[in-house]
Amino acid sequence: MKLGRHVFGVAAMGFGVIALFGHDFMIWQQLSTLWSTPQGTVLGYLVAAAEILGGAAIQFRRSAGYAALLLALVYLFFACRWIPQIVAAPGVYDHWGNFFEQFSLVVGGLLVYACTAPAAPLAAGIRNNGRLLYGLCVVSFTLEQLIYLSGTASLVPKWLPPGPMLWAVLTTIAMALAAVALLTGRRALLAARLLTVMFLVFGVLIWLPRLILHPGNHVDWGANAQNLLLTGAAWIVADWLGGTSTPETTDAATH
Repeated sequence: MKLGRHVFGVAAMGFGVIALFGHDFMIWQQLSTLWSTPQGTVLGYLVAAAEILGGAAIQFRRSAGYAALLLALVYLFFACRWIPQIVAAPGVYDHWGNFFEQFSLVVGGLLVYACTAPAAPLAAGIRNNGRLLYGLCVVSFTLEQLIYLSGTASLVPKWLPPGPMLWAVLTTIAMALAAVALLTGRRALLAARLLTVMFLVFGVLIWLPRLILHPGNHVDWGANAQNLLLTGAAWIVADWLGGTSTPETTDAATH
């Protein structure tokens, strides 16, 4: 594993710190109500501490595997929090989108674990299915942007020519192509790398300027941390595909 796990870890630490200071895990994790009860406060501190500890430990090769597994479990917990809402209102895609957004982080953590602990019982299964699992998450990213296209366009800076809606459409198409590449294995490495760049651009053009303009806004801090987590997960997938010798990776690198 190369730089992806380091970015992922820094973002996890950032999110944990933001949660501790704000007593809120933001809408993506659906844990904001925990801080309203003594038991919830304890759980909230534990989860935030797990993010900070996991994010720090994943930076070091010897502890990276266990740290990645810890982070994967944290984000699996966050993802599962959305299942009751999906069951209650399956027609509301925002619930599905939030589940897969968290699940993409689970995949990133599991891939680091599988690559740093190759002899672990589940490692082979994770490596064999990681590309497909992450590809399903990218399918969800595509659907969410498509269904809420006007909302996506509203995030694009208005000064960016030729207009926000065009960029919303183009990024949705790009995500769709990336999903196809990951699911089929054709140019999967290229797709993962371009997704990583796309998330980085989202951070620079959308989320970071909002934070600079409103440094006291807790939501903007959380949005930046979440985008960096998504960037780290995509980067992990790219690092992993770039380091394997599977046919689909070879095809990705040579076309």
